[in-house]
Amino acid sequence: VQLQAFGGGLVQAGDSLRLSCAASGRTASTYMMGWFRQAPGKAREFVQAIRWSDGDTYPLDSAKGRFTISRDIAKNTLYLQMNMLKPEDTAIYYCAAKGWAGSYYYHSNYDFWGQGTLVTVSS
Repeated sequence: VQLQAFGGGLVQAGDSLRLSCAASGRTASTYMMGWFRQAPGKAREFVQAIRWSDGDTYPLDSAKGRFTISRDIAKNTLYLQMNMLKPEDTAIYYCAAKGWAGSYYYHSNYDFWGQGTLVTVSS
């Protein structure tokens, strides 16, 4: 499975962005896809995940109400709608895909990763 993330950029606090992640290759084995982020000097952090088959979502508490993960099965594309962005949301955002084994929460359980897209939120 190949993943390509895009949609990042420089925005001001309070703005919105929508990230996209296009999947290609052997996507039939994908059970869950997720978004992670990594700020400078910090560990990679779980943001949200979605079960590909039925769209059940698993958000990070701090992003609830501001971030929404979704997917378009026909387009094999994952999205992350981010609203009311804060400077602390500044990070490289990665999309990832995994099979059924292992928790959605831990990045080590994901088998495939996109290259990341940088989101910078100025105050």
